Amino acid sequence: MLQNPLQLRLEKFEPWQQITFMVSLCERMYPNYAVFCEHTEFAPARVYREILDSVWEILTVKNAKVNFERQLEKLEELIPTSQDYDFYAVYPAIDACEALATLLHGLLDRDNLLEFVLDVSQVSVRTVAQLEEAQGSEEITNENQKSNEAVCAEWDVQWAIFRPLKEAQERDIQLIKDLRLELREENISNIGMSV
Repeated sequence: MLQNPLQLRLEKFEPWQQITFMVSLCERMYPNYAVFCEHTEFAPARVYREILDSVWEILTVKNAKVNFERQLEKLEELIPTSQDYDFYAVYPAIDACEALATLLHGLLDRDNLLEFVLDVSQVSVRTVAQLEEAQGSEEITNENQKSNEAVCAEWDVQWAIFRPLKEAQERDIQLIKDLRLELREENISNIGMSV
């Protein structure tokens, strides 16, 4: 597990901030899944997109009702297995599903939200580290992670999502909408994929 001071700061977040942080990271991983689906016709990426949108919705629409158990069931059908594909894109796609599943579990079990938010942060940075290793970098550890540009860039983005959330005194719908729009328009995943 790669460590970063960010992890300690996430503990102090309110539940809405933790959920927004997680859904933001899932939004960034979405292109990894969509690109995989595009190349393999494995499943329609729009189902992942719809599940993701339902989470954004409960953050921004008053009285929005979403059955997260049902969303989790839908997601389980969308997860590829690495045995079935012999090319690298399957791994970031699986990670994107794992992150979204973790987020949904967090929404179903809000008493342990911190555990889930740390997991999603970790999955996102792990996707980056594993790609770096697959491309010939030495194994990335806590000791050497600062010398890896891609891993540092991933932590920087997580900090960039964290900061405006930290500054919000209360649940700020406009901030959440702006964050979603910014991530969508950027449309570049944590490993540089775009749809």
